[in-house]
Amino acid sequence: MPELGTVTPILRMFDIAKAREFYLDFLGFQIDFEHRFSDKAPLYLGIVRDGCVLHLSEHHGDGSPGAAVRIEVADIDGLHQELIARLYAYARPGLEHTPWNTREITVIDPFGNRLTFFETASSD
Repeated sequence: MPELGTVTPILRMFDIAKAREFYLDFLGFQIDFEHRFSDKAPLYLGIVRDGCVLHLSEHHGDGSPGAAVRIEVADIDGLHQELIARLYAYARPGLEHTPWNTREITVIDPFGNRLTFFETASSD
């Protein structure tokens, strides 16, 4: 049977400086690659943190603002503390315990995309 690979969401961005501030400075991603067809062309940016890969695009038609992405995390408490400690001016995310047995942190990027980091709660 064929085996599926990883999924790489493409999220729309409109302001490169705001995207870098949010994804690199606040969320801790690193740039994997940057691509433009020319100096005046839109930017297509690959970012990575651990095993999580996201693509950010200025290209019209790549993604729609308001997309939602769920990202599994091995240590949600550690991520929560890390994000709160960064003192990002536009977000102080909480840590939610959900009825579907997860613990989640949801942040919204400057372009309306929603990223939910989650960990399945222990059944203790």
